[in-house]
Amino acid sequence: MTDTAIPIEPFVHPALFYRGDQEYVDGTVPFLLDGMAAAEPVAVAAPPDRLAVIRAGLGAAASEVHFVDMTKAGRNPGRIIPSVLRKFADACTGGRVRIIGEPIWAGRSAVEYPACVQHEALINMAFQGRDVTILCPYDVKALSPDVIADAQATHPVVIDKGREEASSAYAVEDVLARYNEALRHPPGAASVHFDADALPTTRDFALQEAAVRGMSRVRVQDLALVVAELTTNSVVHGGGSGTLRIWAENGQIVCEVQDDGRFTDPLAGRHPVHPDQLGGRGLFLVHFLSDLVRVHSGELGTTVRSYLTLS
Repeated sequence: MTDTAIPIEPFVHPALFYRGDQEYVDGTVPFLLDGMAAAEPVAVAAPPDRLAVIRAGLGAAASEVHFVDMTKAGRNPGRIIPSVLRKFADACTGGRVRIIGEPIWAGRSAVEYPACVQHEALINMAFQGRDVTILCPYDVKALSPDVIADAQATHPVVIDKGREEASSAYAVEDVLARYNEALRHPPGAASVHFDADALPTTRDFALQEAAVRGMSRVRVQDLALVVAELTTNSVVHGGGSGTLRIWAENGQIVCEVQDDGRFTDPLAGRHPVHPDQLGGRGLFLVHFLSDLVRVHSGELGTTVRSYLTLS
């Protein structure tokens, strides 16, 4: 018989499976009201249509909730932990914090989805030992069975039709290994090899290629910072050199840097950055500027891929 006892931990991370607005309200509104009754700070980060449902369900109590449009703040899943979840939780001291976070919805693309699953898995590491509850809703009707299976693997607790139990499929390390996918680039991608001496010319190469492909001046400035951070990291931490590739894809410029280094911190780039902090800002800045970041790191090296809209 499978043990469905729910482990007692300071950090609680349940997945809420819902079908329609009523199940959504039934699973989220009491969660928030219970938090308010216990004087716990509460926040909701979800797509706008879901925020509207919760606001309507809360009525006047909605004024006590911090609302975040996840389609904007969490467009890049790599920004959610430091800039949404940790930002709210770290600002609240003295007791438990409750957050509803819905980073996966039917509109997520196939390119974005692996980063979303990695985010859900990494939440468990980012908040381990903290008095925080993060409830993650999943629309069972709109999402595929594979997505629901991944939710069971990234959440130690599952709530379905009002029943709460431990997930027998919970396996964070397996999920992180499975979605540490090798990133294939198109044959026609422009590329250049670089070392420390070639950092300025490599940046210029990337900016010229992006401009030719129609990137606006504002976004070119963002790309310049992304390229500077990634190539410098390769020189300092990735064996002294690397290869930069750049191409256009679905209205975005895709820029990747590949080197011989290997990430040892699964949360690299997702730690909040403090004003007086020395170092550790590079990948955080890349996440902040990019619409999506994909990473593959293994025995043969690391690839970091940044997606930026043309305008």
